[in-house]
Amino acid sequence: MAKLTRRGFVATALAASAIRTLPLAGAKLGGRRILTLAYDKSLGMMRAVERWVP
Repeated sequence: MAKLTRRGFVATALAASAIRTLPLAGAKLGGRRILTLAYDKSLGMMRAVERWVP
């Protein structure tokens, strides 16, 4: 199991809450979602970055 630092824990918690709230906002706003994988040095692994394009 990976050792989580305080910064890693906060980033993981924010990502989990964003997953729950963003799809609801996206359905109302319309547009396209662009999903990009990026390497996060603070977490030491890849993470998904999602952008909205009108």
